[in-house]
Amino acid sequence: MLEKITRLQFSKKNYLLFLGFLMTIPIMAQDKPELSIGGALRYNYNLSSWKEGQKKRGGDFGYDVFRINAKGAYKGILMNAEYRLYSDGFGGGMLKQGWLGYNFNEQDQIQVGLTQVPFGIQQYNSHNWFFNLAYYVGLEDDHDMGIKYMHAGEKFEYQLAFFKNSEEMRFGNNSENSASRYSYDVTGRNKEVNQFNGKIIYKFGKESSSKLGVSVEYGGLYNLDTQEIGNHAAFAAHYEITKGKWNGKAQFIAATNNTENAIGESNDVVTMAAYGAPYEVAADFNMYTLGISRNVPVTWGPVTNLQFYNDFGFMQKKTAGFTDSYMNVTGFLITAGNVYTYVDYAAGYNHSWLGGNFVDDFSKGNPDAKWEARFNINIGYYF
Repeated sequence: MLEKITRLQFSKKNYLLFLGFLMTIPIMAQDKPELSIGGALRYNYNLSSWKEGQKKRGGDFGYDVFRINAKGAYKGILMNAEYRLYSDGFGGGMLKQGWLGYNFNEQDQIQVGLTQVPFGIQQYNSHNWFFNLAYYVGLEDDHDMGIKYMHAGEKFEYQLAFFKNSEEMRFGNNSENSASRYSYDVTGRNKEVNQFNGKIIYKFGKESSSKLGVSVEYGGLYNLDTQEIGNHAAFAAHYEITKGKWNGKAQFIAATNNTENAIGESNDVVTMAAYGAPYEVAADFNMYTLGISRNVPVTWGPVTNLQFYNDFGFMQKKTAGFTDSYMNVTGFLITAGNVYTYVDYAAGYNHSWLGGNFVDDFSKGNPDAKWEARFNINIGYYF
């Protein structure tokens, strides 16, 4: 548009008037700070098959999280932050995201700070409250510290990013990463450093109803004991389709972690952590996930929509002797004004959050493990 305008022939008077008009636009639009505050308050009921005492008392109902979201804009600079306050048992207070950004135009944006890692189907590769299996190994809704460039065109979307490290809160010379974080990252005696991400999506079909994409990730793993840098890498092929009231998500991931551990430390596993607690994850694995949902509009008082879904995940571990992990969540989301309620039946096999020992379920696993399940209701008011 600007190119066409500059080719027009103006008189000197009209040119000055036009120039003066252009100069007033950024002043009018950018000199007024904008700030919006939102958030959520959520409660959780759960009944777990592996907790005998809980089953006898009919489950537990309690506090989940209180969060604050802040978005701002001033002189073309954007700000987006989300702070969450969980109970002490789940990590306490933590920053989920917090970045500064700039829009070059309607299609191109840059973000700097704690921002979502461009990998796989986003914003979520799932429909339910528990996410899918990729989340528990740091490959769904992950956030790291760095810089990200995003382009959203009519047919193609792509993102390029460099992350200096995951959330760093201690800044010591040999300090382990804190486990009080929202998204899973490598912790313990290794740290994620100097990570590169690239993602491209091709959109096709009526109103870009289909999205086919690939994602790549490569970075270092700095060991605090040996002071050597190993590496980690991941590749994903993903497809998402929305047709009417239906939505489907399919994704394949191949991931590897090559650590430079001290003598005697296993290189077959890495330690990952979030919500205040660490566990082991297999260093090399493939992962397959598939999710489907359908919206059903209703008029039941304040209830306007029901979304039914099923999300499945399979983690195929490459190390000999390791037992694979599975996860399946069936449920529905109730939308009633600002209140969103997830009703889920989440089942897991060798899954730390679903009946596992929370130590090595995602690494060597247990060949004698049983499928365990958790019935969960999460009620949230979003403002």
